[in-house]
Amino acid sequence: MDDVTSSPDLWIMPGSPAYRRVSLALFLAGFTTFSLLYCVQPLLPVFAAHFQVSPTVSSLSLSLSSGALSVAILFAAILSEGFGRRGLIFWSMALSSIVNIATALVPSWTTLLILRGIEGFLLGGVPAVAMAYLAEEIDPRGLGLAMGLLVGGNAFGGMTGRVLTGIIAESFSWQAALVVLGAAGLMSAVGFILLLPPSHNFRRRPGFDPNFHLRAWLRHLRDPALLPLFAIAFLAMGSFVALYNYAGFRLAAPPFALDQQQMGLIFTVYLFGIVASSVAGGLADRLGRKRVLPSGILLLASGIGVTLLPGLAAMVLGIIIITTGFFITQSVASGWVGRIAQSTKGHASSLYLLAYYLGASLIGSAGGWFWGQGGWLAVAVFTLGLLVLTFLAALRVIRVSEPMVR
Repeated sequence: MDDVTSSPDLWIMPGSPAYRRVSLALFLAGFTTFSLLYCVQPLLPVFAAHFQVSPTVSSLSLSLSSGALSVAILFAAILSEGFGRRGLIFWSMALSSIVNIATALVPSWTTLLILRGIEGFLLGGVPAVAMAYLAEEIDPRGLGLAMGLLVGGNAFGGMTGRVLTGIIAESFSWQAALVVLGAAGLMSAVGFILLLPPSHNFRRRPGFDPNFHLRAWLRHLRDPALLPLFAIAFLAMGSFVALYNYAGFRLAAPPFALDQQQMGLIFTVYLFGIVASSVAGGLADRLGRKRVLPSGILLLASGIGVTLLPGLAAMVLGIIIITTGFFITQSVASGWVGRIAQSTKGHASSLYLLAYYLGASLIGSAGGWFWGQGGWLAVAVFTLGLLVLTFLAALRVIRVSEPMVR
């Protein structure tokens, strides 16, 4: 988007039929992104055994996708300026779903990684563009709730991807699980394009002006309120993915020794993330983001501590708290980006999500080294250290953000 700000006369108002359509459409977009991206997470132990690779190498099936997605987000931000928000999100959803189905047919580990990288790159057209659409089209008084519903779609997709994959893989095969998730993504893409209203505040920018995009990104990187939000995205998401990656290995090993279906059912705790993201978005609108954001980070950290207690119940409770805390953090921080960035919101969103998925890729894989050195305790200490930095970044954005942005 160019420097023309959204017109209040054209904003979609909370409670209107258009608002409900937008919320549902972008819920489907979030669902597709996270279900396709994370459907391999419960399969990491299966991949390690099937392809005879180490746990760290098996995590590349997720890290390569999230890394490719993080790079693609920047290209998507540029492309959407000329192509438009709605069409780009649809094609990203549809094509990545097709690639997910193709991944089930691969003969080798190398081919699987290549397709997962392509899939992640295609998914890059969804997250930043969806955030920009909301920031441009939704009345600011309802932006927090709308962003919370988008993040809730992410949570629902993450849960569905993990749970369905685990159940189908245990009952049939991991190949069947990937086909089912791809088909669900295709159906969601159709629902999305039918539901989402055309943009009213978006201004198409024909041609390609690299200086415009570079200036936009640099302006956001110099913003003292946005930079700590980017750090929060990198650190919180990286910690969350590392915890989920190696929670599967811990649950599959003694003393728990859970099978794929049992582990899949445990990941229904994502339901708490769906509720938390929506509630957090509404609370941010009413109470202010400065009050809600630190609470989410502290909750996430406390969940890690709970997982260190003995017993399966403590592990499950800890995962519930981790999931709730993370989605509160993500819902509030992502909505704050759209409020602080007064122009070129797509570029601000792309930088936030670049940090977000780079954290998933780099920290998610780095957790494998800690797992190999000291098991779950080492992973817990590693991620708690990262969350200390996350909390400091939250305090920074609270101090420097303008009072009007709350």
